[in-house]
Amino acid sequence: MTTYQDIIAFWFDKKTRPLWFKSTAEFDLNLREKYFDVYNAAQNLELVSWQQTANGALALVIVLDQFPLNMFRGLAKSFATEALSRDVAREAIRKGLDTQLSAEEKAFLYMPFMHSEDINDQEASLNLFNQPGLENNLRFAEHHHNIIKQFGRFPHRNKILGRKNSEAELNYLNSKEAFLG
Repeated sequence: MTTYQDIIAFWFDKKTRPLWFKSTAEFDLNLREKYFDVYNAAQNLELVSWQQTANGALALVIVLDQFPLNMFRGLAKSFATEALSRDVAREAIRKGLDTQLSAEEKAFLYMPFMHSEDINDQEASLNLFNQPGLENNLRFAEHHHNIIKQFGRFPHRNKILGRKNSEAELNYLNSKEAFLG
């Protein structure tokens, strides 16, 4: 069985880092093949024991928030465990586990709030990313917050989730300012 230490070692490996936000089809497939069982265990709440440590909680958030974006790219399932990832992150923050993480690690623990379509989570995201060492992430958190503030959701998800775009969303998606995921 894969451990949370395995997830941390993989995710923060120098070979994986360049693919965090610029994935390839090959990486997505490899991630799916290697970690699909871990993802299923996490979504079925079989890995809650990982939440006892800072690195365990971080690994669980990565499995629930980051992995599905790659494993199920272009499918509604890529967003299916976002709420679970926020629950894990909230509990880790409540316990103060985030204070044991580096800025880079904190960014991934906090990212589920940036990915949320709930304005309250977006407000939390701004507060969480407004820390020393997270300035670059704060820029992205502000961008995500502004999209949710304007549209109440991420327009780039509409097609995947079977939602109809408003005229304003269509104009946004066809503009140079559009965030496409």
